[in-house]
Amino acid sequence: MFGPTLSVSSIRNTNFPPTLTEMDSSAEDTDLYEVLEVGRGASKSEIKKAYHKAALSSHPDKVAESERASAEIKFKSVSKAYEILYDDDKRHLYDTHGMSAFDSAHGNGMGAGPDLEEMLSQMFGMGGGMPPGFSGPGPRRSRKGDDEEHPYQVTLEDLYKGKTTKFASTKNVICNHCKGSGGKEKAKAKQCASCQGKGSKQGLRSIGPGLVTQETVVCASCKGKGSVYAQKDKCKKCKGERVTEARKVLEIYIPRGSKEGDKITLEGEADQVPDQEPGDIIFGLVQTEHETFKRAGADLLAEIEITLVESLCGFSRVIVKHLDGRGLHIQHSQPNARVLEPGQVIKVVGEGMPHKKSELKGDLYLVVKVKFPEHGWLEDKQVLAKLKELLPTPETPIQADVVDDVAYDETANLNEFGASAEGDEGWVDDEDEEEGEAQCAQQ
Repeated sequence: MFGPTLSVSSIRNTNFPPTLTEMDSSAEDTDLYEVLEVGRGASKSEIKKAYHKAALSSHPDKVAESERASAEIKFKSVSKAYEILYDDDKRHLYDTHGMSAFDSAHGNGMGAGPDLEEMLSQMFGMGGGMPPGFSGPGPRRSRKGDDEEHPYQVTLEDLYKGKTTKFASTKNVICNHCKGSGGKEKAKAKQCASCQGKGSKQGLRSIGPGLVTQETVVCASCKGKGSVYAQKDKCKKCKGERVTEARKVLEIYIPRGSKEGDKITLEGEADQVPDQEPGDIIFGLVQTEHETFKRAGADLLAEIEITLVESLCGFSRVIVKHLDGRGLHIQHSQPNARVLEPGQVIKVVGEGMPHKKSELKGDLYLVVKVKFPEHGWLEDKQVLAKLKELLPTPETPIQADVVDDVAYDETANLNEFGASAEGDEGWVDDEDEEEGEAQCAQQ
C-alpha cells in the first residue's frame, strides 16, 4: 500500500490532524460532538464509527480539486475531534474545561500529537497495526477486558462423537439508555474527589506479618473513570454504573476428536466494560473417567474377558460396545486362530479416537483377560480323563536326587509375601543367658 518514499512526516502533514498545540483560536468555539455528529453520551465505538464515516467523506483525496481546500479544513477538524473524544483523559478535560484545556499557552503541557497508529488503522483498515517500516509512539493501553476461564466436564463419548450444548449466561452489558456514560443526556460529569480525576489510588497491601507494600488500585468511587455524576444526573436505568445485567443463551461446540485440556473460546462474550473490547469466555475441557476405555492420544485401550473355552477353542461374538453405541464383533475361530493367553493384546486398526478435522482414527487396543472355571466345576472322572487326553501333555518332569512331598495352601496371595518371621528372633544363646544370671547374682 505504501511506496518506499512515504514518510511519517508526509502522512502527518498531508492527511492527518495537527498536534494539539497547532489548534487555531477559533477552535475554542467548536463543539467537537457536533463535528462528529454524536451525542455527549456517545460510546467509544460510536465515536470511532462516526469518525471513520466523516473522515472518509471529507478526505481531500476524495473530493474535486475545487473543493479540496475546504475539505482539508473539515478533515482536520474531524480528526481533531476524534483525537480528543476517543481518549478518556482528553475527553474528560474537554467536557470539564472545553478547548481551552488544550491551549499550550495556558501551560497544560498537552502538546502531544495524535496516535498515528490508531489513525492509520482507522483510515487504511490495518487492524491496529503499523505499515512495514513504521513504529508506534510507544506502548499502548490495552482496550480489551478480562477473559473468563471455566472448567467444563465432558465424557469420553462427547469427545468421540462431538457435542453441541446451549446454556444461559448472565453478564454485564453496556447500558443501552446512557450508552455507557453513566449519566443523563447533556449532563456533565465532575472530577472524582476521591482520586482527583486519576481513576486510581495508592493503597497498602499486607504481604506478611508486619509487612506491607504500596500498590495502585482502581478508585472505588469512580470505578477508574476519574469522573462521577451527581446523584440527580445519574442514568435512571443503570444508576450510574454504566452497565446493566442481561441474560443470553450461548452455545458451545466441542469438535469430535477433542481432548482434555483443549480450550473452547467464545469470543467477546465476557462482561462488557465501557471503553473496552469485551473479553472472551474460555472453557477448558476436563474429561471424566470412563469405566471401559482409557485414552492415549488418538488410541483407545480396553480390557476384554473371555472364557477358558474361548481362549482354547476360539469364539465369534461382540467383544466390546464402542463409544458411539456400536458393538464390535470379532471372529476368532479354531483351528487356524492362535490360543489367546491372559494379558495378550489384540489391536483393532482404525477403531480409536477420531483425529480433529480428519476422517482418520487411531487404533483400539484390547487386553485379554481369561476367566477360568470355578472350583469344583468338574467332578466326573471319566470326563476329566478325556479332557487330559485332549489337552497338551506336560513337559518333561523336573529331575532331583531327593524328593519331598510338601503340603500347600491354594488360597494364599502375594500380600502375605515377606511377612513371615526370620525364625531366629526367639532364639537365645546359652552363654548370654548364663552371663545374665551371674550379673543378677552379683546385685
